[in-house]
Amino acid sequence: MAISTITDEDLFWGALKKAYGRLPKGAKWVLAVASSDGTKAVNVLVHDSLDAARAFFEEYAGPAATTEYFEADAANAVGLAK
Repeated sequence: MAISTITDEDLFWGALKKAYGRLPKGAKWVLAVASSDGTKAVNVLVHDSLDAARAFFEEYAGPAATTEYFEADAANAVGLAK
């Protein structure tokens, strides 16, 4: 999970649209959603490495947001595909 505090909304979402088309092999983007005021975003990516997902996400979104990264607890998730 990538939870971002966005500093430049247009740059952030523009960068993520580019990133989506360049996902690393084996990665999947499950969810990208913003708060109604545009200051926060939650992205859920599936990848075998949190560090690799972080590096990928930062390459695109880093200049437009401060982001925290977490490995999801899939066993307690609601609504995620198995």
